[in-house]
Amino acid sequence: MHKKIYLTLVLLSVTYITFACAICGCGGSNFYLGLMPHFRTKFIGIRYDYSNYNTVLANDPTQFSHNYYNSIQLWGGLNIAKRWQLLYIVPFHLNKQIDDDGITNQNGLGDASVMANYLLFHKTKTYEHKAGIEQQLWVGGGVKLPTGKMNLNLKDPNITVADVNAQLGTGSIDFIMNTMYNIRIGNWGINTSLMYKINTAKNGYIFGNKFTGSTIGYYNIAMKQINIMPNAGMMYEDVAANKLDGTSISATGGHIASIISGVEVGIKKINVGISAMAPFNQYYAMGQTKLNWRGNVHVSFSF
Repeated sequence: MHKKIYLTLVLLSVTYITFACAICGCGGSNFYLGLMPHFRTKFIGIRYDYSNYNTVLANDPTQFSHNYYNSIQLWGGLNIAKRWQLLYIVPFHLNKQIDDDGITNQNGLGDASVMANYLLFHKTKTYEHKAGIEQQLWVGGGVKLPTGKMNLNLKDPNITVADVNAQLGTGSIDFIMNTMYNIRIGNWGINTSLMYKINTAKNGYIFGNKFTGSTIGYYNIAMKQINIMPNAGMMYEDVAANKLDGTSISATGGHIASIISGVEVGIKKINVGISAMAPFNQYYAMGQTKLNWRGNVHVSFSF
């Protein structure tokens, strides 16, 4: 049975640090799954994610930062029995920061994530003269592992934000809780997803916990051997303030609301997709940091 699931697990570590240099930036462990490929037993694929942010210090516009995050990810999934599903992502980051001090590049393995979901219910109703209805509700959780390089002492006042932003991981083990509800009426569908990420400390520093919610509408165009699924919706993210030894750090955390649009194409066991996200309301780092846009391209193979 093909599962038409939309899964949003945005493991974004928003790194707004205010040490020797007060410019804020966003960490490179940012990824967005988008629409999951349809698969019976398992799938494996490659994804490319892109995002860029601009930061200008409010009290000194000569201090600026342009951050570009590129991520190539190995991802896959496995259905176990009738109700369990395992997912994994292993990213390789290519981070670039241009600021008033110059250009910083750092490439390498990022923080890997493993997730498990359980199908609470799956109901299907068919009718003779009108479109059938299918509903699914998934709940699950996972862990983000500190596989990416993070060698900084975050308590050192001599560390610059450029040093922090160039890191490939957060150095902490973080936990994810999520739930996903999908309803499909004929070829039309809506998916709603909620996720909460709980971060742990690295050298006394804790990145703010994060809530993400999204609603996506899609339409499935079925042909002989090709399925085309255009989709569009909205996503909201809220990140709590970061803390050092239990004390909240100013100019950290914030929220962003984005429009999402994309298309998925399935040809037999191959799935190709592209999506883009553009913010329409955001407030990060006391308004100093702005997300421009995010994009994703992926290909996967089902087995």
